[in-house]
Amino acid sequence: MDFFGLLNMIGGLALFLYGMNLLGDGLSKASGGRLESILEKLTNNPIKAVLLGAGVTAVIQSSSATTVMVVGFVNSGIMKLQQAVGIIMGANIGTTVTSWILGLSGISSDSFFVRLLKPSSFSPILAIVGIAFIMFSKKEKLHNAAMILVGFAILMFGMDTMSAAVKPLQNVPEFTGILTRFSNPLLGMLAGLVLTAIIQSSSASVGILQALCATGAVSYGAAIPIIMGQNIGTCVTAMISGIGASKNAKRAALVHLYFNVIGTVLFMVVFYLINAVMPFEFLQDAADGFGIAAVHSIFNVTATLCLLPFSKGLVKLASMTVKDEPEAEATVEDKALSLLDVRFLDTPSIAVEQCRNVAVSMSQMAEEALNLSMDLFKEYTEEKAARVIQLEEDVDRFEDHLGDYLLKVSSRDLSEKDSQTLNMILHCIGDFERISDHARNLKEAAQEMFDKQLVFSDKAQQELEVLKSAIHDILKLTMLSFAEEDLKLAVQVEPLEEVIDGLNLDIKQRHIKRLRKGKCTIELGFVLSDIITNMERVSDHCSNVAVCVIQSSEEEYDPHAYLDELKQESNIDFKGKVLLYRERYQLP
Repeated sequence: MDFFGLLNMIGGLALFLYGMNLLGDGLSKASGGRLESILEKLTNNPIKAVLLGAGVTAVIQSSSATTVMVVGFVNSGIMKLQQAVGIIMGANIGTTVTSWILGLSGISSDSFFVRLLKPSSFSPILAIVGIAFIMFSKKEKLHNAAMILVGFAILMFGMDTMSAAVKPLQNVPEFTGILTRFSNPLLGMLAGLVLTAIIQSSSASVGILQALCATGAVSYGAAIPIIMGQNIGTCVTAMISGIGASKNAKRAALVHLYFNVIGTVLFMVVFYLINAVMPFEFLQDAADGFGIAAVHSIFNVTATLCLLPFSKGLVKLASMTVKDEPEAEATVEDKALSLLDVRFLDTPSIAVEQCRNVAVSMSQMAEEALNLSMDLFKEYTEEKAARVIQLEEDVDRFEDHLGDYLLKVSSRDLSEKDSQTLNMILHCIGDFERISDHARNLKEAAQEMFDKQLVFSDKAQQELEVLKSAIHDILKLTMLSFAEEDLKLAVQVEPLEEVIDGLNLDIKQRHIKRLRKGKCTIELGFVLSDIITNMERVSDHCSNVAVCVIQSSEEEYDPHAYLDELKQESNIDFKGKVLLYRERYQLP
């Protein structure tokens, strides 16, 4: 091979790896996160777990990505370690799909229809269609399809370029001599392990091996140990992702390693023992793409069938390696924040969903804080007051962590739906934080009344009860609409907010009348004004959240235009809802 032949081989390898990455990204985005999110659905059936892992990996074209996601789920407490084992095993089977696709490049026949099955024959057509989608369409689904088509075409072109570049090596004695050495099982395994560990993709390293088969110098005797080593090398990604994770997450990464190591050792021992008694003649034959794919699949399916019944043993072995140590029990809030795992950033659809889950927890804390603070006016206790402060601090902490994580997610390649969801969360968490701040302000007002033994008149207390009831209901509507992304609930928030604004003005006017008649003091007036102002601002933040929920469902949406149109005299539906709420929340 001359210098230019080497350049062709390197260029082919670069295109091959890029095409594989582009294909995987396209398939992952086209799935809309549905396949990845299925992994969150916990299953105690190991066979279903294996099929689940195989299916997801076959679609996203990366066992490493699936395993890293599983490590993230275990680290976040979404998935139990035992439930992760089957998915990890299935991921190894799913990754063999790529090798079968690449094996098609080895088809050779004079038949026109058989030649059409060869990827190099139809991939140019796929590339043209993909480029047309990119140039002439703005639809996200077609762009995702274009990524798949173009990625596949680049992948196959890189494969063909590599194969053509290395083909002359079949006449180079030094090259064939090196491959002959890989017939030594230990050297072959080491070579496969190192190659896969470097490029962190068993699918890609198997593809490179299939390309080398074009030389005709790779025998099955050399290929089999390399394939075994490749299965161990793919564990490197999961082991790296386990660094700094929880003990169970580290154990999940170790289960992946132990499964491949034990499976490889068993396969190699049994295979070469049988070979010693009854030598396999095919080991001397030149390997081809389909043969490599067959060996890859047979190993992974056999290893899964043999080790699946002993999945609990693998968990026990991983638990013995990473032993339990006394740890402070994590709070509910800390467990919620653990969902923001950096491992999910490589699968943005999962990361966005975890952000939404954490934001829902944040909204629930803000709601609890406000309801508790309003209860303090009826019965003030130090325990409730301390709980309000704690919740407000937790909400602040959530906003900081969630905001940082959302910025990291926003830098990834997001689907249109995920991008809308992310924008909604970014806008809403500020409102949740402000609601918790108003809860703390109300707590301080209640504490002032308790310390100074201040008491509102019966009339003022009755009016406050009506306002508190309205605030409680608007909070419930808002948080539920956000958690469930329910538009029907979201559109009910603005009419109630309108009524709360009216209640706020009416209570202020009534207080002024009582003040003139000497039925109330200026000091109580300041406290009352502080209370109703904070409550009214809470309703404003509820309105903001509801508008964000509605906005996330529409591509082009102007919140100011929406509110202006909503409150026009001609909007009978809105006016009707306002009248219903006014009847429900009438001041005595």
